[in-house]
Amino acid sequence: MPKLIIDNQEIEVEDGVTVLQAAELLGIEIPVFCYHPKLSIAGNCRMCLVEMDKSPKPIASCAMPVSEGMVIRTHTPMVKKARQGVLEFLLINHPLDCPICDQGGECDLQDITMAYGSDGSRFNLNKRAVPDKEFGPLIETAMNRCIQCTRCIRFATEIAGAPELGAFGRGEDMEIGTYIENAIRSELSGNMIDICPVGALTSKPYNFRGRSWELSRTLSVDVFDAVGSSIRIDSRGREVMRILPRRNDEINEGWISDKTRFAYDGLKYQRLDQPYARDNKGRLKPVSWDEAFALIVDRLQHIPGDHIAAISGDMVDLEAMVALKDLMTAIGSPHMDCRQDGVVVGDGPRCSYLFNTTIEGIEKADFCLLIGTNPRWEAPLINARIRKNYLATGLPVVRLGCDHDLGYPVDDLGNDPLILERILKGKHPVSAALKAAQFPMIILGQNAISRRDGPALLNVMYQIADKYGLIYDDWNGFNILHTAASRVGGLDLGFLPGPGGHGVKEISDAISRKHIEAVYLLGADELDMEALKNAFIIYQGHHGDRGATAADIVLPGAAYTEKSGTYVNVEGRVQRSLKAVSPPGEAKEDWKIIRALSEKLGFILPYNTLEEVRERLVDVNPLFEELDIVQRAPWTPFSSVGVVSSDPFESGIKNFYMTDPISRHSITMAKCTREILGGAPHVLHPREGGDPEII
Repeated sequence: MPKLIIDNQEIEVEDGVTVLQAAELLGIEIPVFCYHPKLSIAGNCRMCLVEMDKSPKPIASCAMPVSEGMVIRTHTPMVKKARQGVLEFLLINHPLDCPICDQGGECDLQDITMAYGSDGSRFNLNKRAVPDKEFGPLIETAMNRCIQCTRCIRFATEIAGAPELGAFGRGEDMEIGTYIENAIRSELSGNMIDICPVGALTSKPYNFRGRSWELSRTLSVDVFDAVGSSIRIDSRGREVMRILPRRNDEINEGWISDKTRFAYDGLKYQRLDQPYARDNKGRLKPVSWDEAFALIVDRLQHIPGDHIAAISGDMVDLEAMVALKDLMTAIGSPHMDCRQDGVVVGDGPRCSYLFNTTIEGIEKADFCLLIGTNPRWEAPLINARIRKNYLATGLPVVRLGCDHDLGYPVDDLGNDPLILERILKGKHPVSAALKAAQFPMIILGQNAISRRDGPALLNVMYQIADKYGLIYDDWNGFNILHTAASRVGGLDLGFLPGPGGHGVKEISDAISRKHIEAVYLLGADELDMEALKNAFIIYQGHHGDRGATAADIVLPGAAYTEKSGTYVNVEGRVQRSLKAVSPPGEAKEDWKIIRALSEKLGFILPYNTLEEVRERLVDVNPLFEELDIVQRAPWTPFSSVGVVSSDPFESGIKNFYMTDPISRHSITMAKCTREILGGAPHVLHPREGGDPEII
């Protein structure tokens, strides 16, 4: 390990570390524009110049590896003059539009110029003009501001796996853009806005809508998929203005998906802001909370407890789920389920439904088998991790299922599930690859195990994992890739059918036989509402979506930005979100609604505060007490019955940009559907969802 001296401080670092990274370890600031810790080194902005002994000129610290005995100085007159010169060159053509630039207040060029620039310029020629580029509905361009740091190009090529950006022209004629003007077709494209050090790339939906110093910042967790990305909610008053990523190397590093970043405008439209009840003409009309509760009590008191069912949705927090579970138990109903799609996992040990490898552990794998999943749409950040491993090690990826462009080479096995039987028997080349790999990994998609032969598929995957040694010591290569933010938490909580209880698939049949007469939908919108029409439906949620359209009573709840909640991500990490804004109108936090209803029904739940609800969560499962820690599940045998069908796997997500009540009501996501996917946005029909008929 080489030793070097930086500003009279000695430090010993690992081989391959650059001078810039060594200086950061000592807490010494060196300004940069083109350098980014998650991207390859370009060394083209020259802002990080420092002085090195025995070197006739300054060196670029971001590109210079350390060596034994190196002596570096970062604050000499030479370095100061070099930095001023670099900034003087960068500002030759930069427009003086800071007062109207969306990057103002959080601009690297502003900050670095103030700290390291001079007070004047020797250049008085006309500035060059560059036409703005059209990158689609998400990214606004102002290419006059571009300093050609190439961060956006490197991100698109290396992280997103969508090499659509490039540089053309030379010298002062160099421009960055798409060679053929079109929208950038990456689910991670919005991250280029964050890494742009100037205002050349800004958020089109947020353009001219606010300033950074006007916004309140709230740390939270993403609920648009099961990854649980760390995010920051920026709000002004009662409105969410934007969503940004937080650095968390164990989960999302510094990135978030475009749906996470831009779907927030769906929080403004078609919101449920007061209770509704269906009248004799079949239309929903506004009522007070007391009237809504009275109607529910009047109807439920004539229904036996075991004729009532509850279904929880994909974005529900654990506090609301445990309250509803306790209420259903008090009523005497065993019919509850958190698996809207009818997935079979959850009844077995915890290892049978987790992403056991962990998100960070993906980088360690040396063989990956994808089964019935499209991680690019189901979990873009997990897909980015797989690509990162491929770029670093050449990770072999094999896929059984539908053909999708994942952004890295994939060896397709076709779409015949019976191939799994051949792999299990050792009669397929993948068998030898699994056996030879030191850290093999299997990813089974949520949609794959929601099929009728889901139990049989799960059983075959368990046998493959057991036979080929996917689990040993500190490695577990068996993974279920969920798409719902609340799924793992609901399974950990046990929001599942009790003894003699019905799951989602059986509830519809039970309704037709009059064995179920009332259904409580807690944010559940991804169901066949037609199959529930003969039951008394209570819908509690935050949007007038499918559930509200079919409901007899509608109770307005809070969206994820409007409450503090607990979630468990796909790898089993318990996380907490914080309340950023207040719910609209008379809407309430979900657990409070259920607590108030329990009192009206005569089954008073034993908690009155959020802290008491969380104590109840820990009573149900002690795992909920440990926050932000991956709690690995011991490998316990599990098995199911059935025969694998030859029916091909189907895509679980048809439209990445519209998968839930919030994104379905987002104007930005509708534009993405039209301009990026090339189709008209999906129109919700009256019984399928959309705007409830309210008078």
